[in-house]
Amino acid sequence: MIDREASKHDDAARAGWMYYVGGMTQDQIATALGVSRQRAQRLVSRAMVEGLIHVRLEHKIGACLGAEAALKRRYGLNEVRVAPSLGPGGDSARATASVAAELLETYLARAEPQVIAFGTGRSLSAMVAELSPVPTDRHKVVSLIGNIAPDGSASFYDVILRIADKLHVQHYPMPVPVLSETAEEREMFHALGPIQSVVALARSADVIFVGIGQMGDDAPLYKDGFVTREQLMEFQARGATGELVGCVFDEGGAYIETPLTARLGGVRIEPGRATPVIAVAAGASKVAAIRAALKGRLVNGLVTDEATAAALLLS
Repeated sequence: MIDREASKHDDAARAGWMYYVGGMTQDQIATALGVSRQRAQRLVSRAMVEGLIHVRLEHKIGACLGAEAALKRRYGLNEVRVAPSLGPGGDSARATASVAAELLETYLARAEPQVIAFGTGRSLSAMVAELSPVPTDRHKVVSLIGNIAPDGSASFYDVILRIADKLHVQHYPMPVPVLSETAEEREMFHALGPIQSVVALARSADVIFVGIGQMGDDAPLYKDGFVTREQLMEFQARGATGELVGCVFDEGGAYIETPLTARLGGVRIEPGRATPVIAVAAGASKVAAIRAALKGRLVNGLVTDEATAAALLLS
């Protein structure tokens, strides 16, 4: 009886998640869950009546809990959150956003001052959009990666200013190019006192939140204009599988060293870091990159969705 009731809550929570977070119609939900439209309508109504949905999911779906435990065991992770998938064609960044925001808020709620470092990307940007606007002046947020594109424009997915605007928190952007013209230019930037202070702060972070980029032909580094097609192909020829704050790694999670990497302006996350390094990443195109980052101990925490979790647990 208890298991059946829990299953009903799972179904209602999943339907509510798809409807209110994924923006899916009741017909789409019915198809995704394999139920009638009337059943889907009742599940969505139950999710609201029983308070399972308040923009964020208030009921942990059993399958997600099971995936969290399995990922912890499989990869030796300290922190895992698995969000319900939004079904075929759903936006994985949108699926993980509120779950990641809730985890970040546990650090923002701490009484002790925290230094929280961030990478960039769609998933982190979506996470910030879901944060509750509760101002705090005891914490500091700092960027791990440069915020200047090759044409001099600011990176569109830089999250530090968005967090600062929402929380009125002390913030420290990394005002250097993501990729300098030469290694010497990169060293010139990093020789500046203010940059050295930001780098030191980033390296001392109490917790880190990052996205993980894939290195296929749809690599964010390439699509966002930070590397050329030829440079992407050079990385691919060296076995590039993923990217973390601009640093490219292979299928085993080992960083790839090329003349290009000496021009990167960010702060590299060294493997096996003791403090929390939490990746917010999901989607079929990112599975290989996420798996490699987990194997290489580049991150020790993960926020993802059900479909990605299932893929990561396959042998």
